[in-house]
Amino acid sequence: MYDVTALGELLLDFTPNGTSENGSLLLERNPGGAPANVLAALAKLNKQTAFIGKIGNDQFGHFLHEVLKENHINTNGLIFSKDINTTLAFVHLDADGDRSFSFYRNPGADMTLDSKEINKEIIRNSRIFHFGSISMTHEPAAAATLEAVKYAKEQGKIISFDPNLRMSLWDTPDHAKQKILEGLEFADVLKISEEEFQFITGYTDLEEGTKYLCSHYGVSLVFVTMGKKGCFYRIGDYTSIKEGFKVNAVDTTGAGDAFCGGVLYKLIEKGEHPSQLKVFEVENIALFANALAATSTTKKGGIPSMPSLSQVEVFLNELKNSVDSIGL
Repeated sequence: MYDVTALGELLLDFTPNGTSENGSLLLERNPGGAPANVLAALAKLNKQTAFIGKIGNDQFGHFLHEVLKENHINTNGLIFSKDINTTLAFVHLDADGDRSFSFYRNPGADMTLDSKEINKEIIRNSRIFHFGSISMTHEPAAAATLEAVKYAKEQGKIISFDPNLRMSLWDTPDHAKQKILEGLEFADVLKISEEEFQFITGYTDLEEGTKYLCSHYGVSLVFVTMGKKGCFYRIGDYTSIKEGFKVNAVDTTGAGDAFCGGVLYKLIEKGEHPSQLKVFEVENIALFANALAATSTTKKGGIPSMPSLSQVEVFLNELKNSVDSIGL
């Protein structure tokens, strides 16, 4: 039995890593892709995970395959494309470690995943099914994604959705919104950034917008991530903000995926459907997810930056001790 199965993109992030003797930018090769990052976060927390997706039969694809295996992520659902290369992403970092992306994906192997290539046995033997929107930018992967999530829902699995909007990958903003709204129809747990929230709902008010998401789409639990400010969350009629943690951020790539991994880890530990959670339990989930995300930004890359459970616990204990020492 798998705790979480994720479907979506698996790719290479090329991240800035200093300059050469001639002053040219050096790039470091890091494995990435939001769904894979989420699984890596969970695997580091000792959860059983499996990945469904497609990569190229090239040196990049074989490297990524090995990375998943090294991170104890099951690869029985990973398909190698015979003629399409692995997707590449080049990460651009600003002075605060915040990132933007340039994708080489025209097409990329992840876009060509077909419905008949999906290993439904893996989904059937999972507790949670997680997906994003990047696998819905083009066919046949879009249809494959929706068929997989529909099957997971029919099998009674908890559905986790992170839109992870990358507008440059979509034909039009309207197409992006249409597909994300289709994904929302299945979601029990939604992790979304402030920018994505405003794009999808049209609301700027988090109270009103999350109320709309829950009432209109039946989402049980919503987390709106706000970077270093922390996160806003809603469970039923209750909403609150959990402040983030101050760290010396090196690279925020994968921080949102680390947050999502933290949420799913706590859900697995609780063993309850998200709709059954108590308010204090959701507050604890938000605290842990914020800590996981903050810790991940202190290292470069997506998958390589995911912290272990002991590292997160040390981080939280040090914070508690520092607060206790000044009498707060």
